[in-house]
Amino acid sequence: MRALALTLAVLISGCSAATDAPSLAPRPAEAIDPRMPVPEPAIPMTVSPGLTQKLQSLVAQAKAGDDAFVPLIERARQMADVAGEKESESWVLAQQALSAAVAARGPVAGAVADIDALGAVKIQQLGGMSSGDQKAIDAAAAQVSGIDRREAAAIMAIQAKLAR
Repeated sequence: MRALALTLAVLISGCSAATDAPSLAPRPAEAIDPRMPVPEPAIPMTVSPGLTQKLQSLVAQAKAGDDAFVPLIERARQMADVAGEKESESWVLAQQALSAAVAARGPVAGAVADIDALGAVKIQQLGGMSSGDQKAIDAAAAQVSGIDRREAAAIMAIQAKLAR
């Protein structure tokens, strides 16, 4: 009986030994209300060196592409206005003029893709981007995508006219 009591006492004392288990007390991060908005950085983030020049170059590329697109889409619009029945010679000529305008959209489409790629590369390489870089990329993307949407709308209008 004594041996049994002694064995139980040894086993029970083994359960009360100090361990390095983590504390169950609340951690400082748990005291933060998750519904609170994350504040902007106290120090404004500047645009990365060279990014402004790249973005300006891409915006200039889109504007130059648009300058080449405008006379071609005007010509296509005029030809569509006087185009005859579907598959007539005048209709085919209007389609060809429209195709030339569509082909002229290359620089704008390229600028849109390159601006998106600049942001993606920054995120991929650095795991994120500064707010200055984000704002610069967003501003350039807004300018170029505005040109792109306007050109796409003009093309769709002429396509609808020629589909009659």
